[in-house]
Amino acid sequence: MTRVKGGTTKIARRKKILKAAKGYFGSKHRLYRTAKEQLMNSRLYAFRDRKQRKREFRKLWIIRINAACRLHNVSYSRFIEGLNKANVKINRKMLSEVAIAEPKVFANLVEISKNTLKSVINPETKETIVEANETKNTLNIIESSVAELKAIAKERGIEGYSKLKKEELINLLK
Repeated sequence: MTRVKGGTTKIARRKKILKAAKGYFGSKHRLYRTAKEQLMNSRLYAFRDRKQRKREFRKLWIIRINAACRLHNVSYSRFIEGLNKANVKINRKMLSEVAIAEPKVFANLVEISKNTLKSVINPETKETIVEANETKNTLNIIESSVAELKAIAKERGIEGYSKLKKEELINLLK
């Protein structure tokens, strides 16, 4: 049987590696073995750094939001907590962009966050007790059933609530 050397596939494989290594410094783009090693490392770095880029951008956005929050005398963590409790769904990338480009809009978001959280410090335990604001009460009223709304109206001493529809009850209780 005759010997098969596989010249064309070997050359094609080497060409493919050297083509991918184009632009590397020194022998890393000329010599097959060093080019192959460098390509393996480059691909590992690229895979790792695609994950790290996401982390680094999130860190940057948080730093920018924190700096903007400090201008309004609130910490980043309290700001985010207030937004979460107020059911404001906005990601950190957009918050960062708003803080830079639209300071007045960001100030409104800070006010929403502050209003949602009214913190009362207990002097004995030195813990912060968080109370919900009217926005949460409004959400509870909207989600309530007609029977619950009528019970609330009765507790508040509102008259003529028995024949009202749900929308009218909500407006009355607000």
